[in-house]
Amino acid sequence: MTPNALAKRAYGQAGAPTKSTGKLEYDVIARVTHKLKKAAMQGKRGFPLLAEAIHENRSLWTLLAVDVAGTDNGLPEQLRAQIFYLAEFTDHHSTKVLAGDANVRPLLEVNTAILRGLRSGAAAA
Repeated sequence: MTPNALAKRAYGQAGAPTKSTGKLEYDVIARVTHKLKKAAMQGKRGFPLLAEAIHENRSLWTLLAVDVAGTDNGLPEQLRAQIFYLAEFTDHHSTKVLAGDANVRPLLEVNTAILRGLRSGAAAA
């Protein structure tokens, strides 16, 4: 069962949706990105918060990867492949950040680029 199907099943009786799927995606990614940035700004003393934020970001990207890997995903194949690649990158880079071998900035940049894309897609719709 896909994440979308699980969400519909869990919240299906809540009535008419109040936000579009794109707006919901934007809000979730923005929240996680803000949490990553806030934790990173605290330096070494913020490591527990950073680890939590990285876990949430990885979970988000895992859900996105599962969604774009599904045969019922309506996005163009090339875009789906790019999103899947970004999920793999995020997972790999997160491991380096947690080990102290990399900076969190690339994770923030990836999320920010996705947010810009979602925003421009919403404006075009």
